[in-house]
Amino acid sequence: MRDKTKKMRGHKTMGRGGMKKGRGKGEKGGRGFAGAGKHKKVSLKARWGRHGFKRHGVSKAKKTINVGELNKFEGEVNLKEMGYEKLLGAGYVNKPLNVIVNEATQRAVEKIESAGGKVIMG
Repeated sequence: MRDKTKKMRGHKTMGRGGMKKGRGKGEKGGRGFAGAGKHKKVSLKARWGRHGFKRHGVSKAKKTINVGELNKFEGEVNLKEMGYEKLLGAGYVNKPLNVIVNEATQRAVEKIESAGGKVIMG
């Protein structure tokens, strides 16, 4: 929903009646937090209570690579040196590869071993 200023563009008195009305602090409902328990309840409701949520133990996303992307390599592939942390099992491998990586899913290990290669973790 548009704010009142945008809505009233082009209207001479911005919905306040006469030209001189709406000028003082009294017309605007007081200064700052004034009237929070009385007339400004709806608009100031957001000032109380908790906002958002706390993220405890945030884990950093690991850089991953899929088994299918390893087809472009030959022989031994050191994914640690390339900056990859985990090997995932999507795709197919059609040649024997020796892969060195920190972590690998069970499916990724099965696919590489079935192609005649092996996975060295650690």
